[in-house]
Amino acid sequence: MLAKIHVTLKNGVLDPQGKAVHHALNDLGFAEVQEVSIGKYLELQLDGVSEEEAESRVRAMCDRLLANTVIESYRFNLEL
Repeated sequence: MLAKIHVTLKNGVLDPQGKAVHHALNDLGFAEVQEVSIGKYLELQLDGVSEEEAESRVRAMCDRLLANTVIESYRFNLEL
C-alpha cells in the first residue's frame, strides 16, 4: 500500500520560501503568478497492514513526526 502525503502551512502562517519563489517568478516575467506556497510531499510504502490500520498509522506518523501540526496541515490518500 502506498501512502501519498501532502504537508502545507496553515492559512495565516508566514511562508518566506513561498514569498521568495513568488518574487523570483515575477522577476523572471511570470507576472500571472499571484501567490506561491511551499510544502512537502512524501510517499510511504506500507506492508502488512489493513487499509483501516494504515490510515490510523499514517495519521499518527503525521501527527507525531511528519507535520508540525501547530503551523502545518496535512492530507493523505492510500493507494492499494
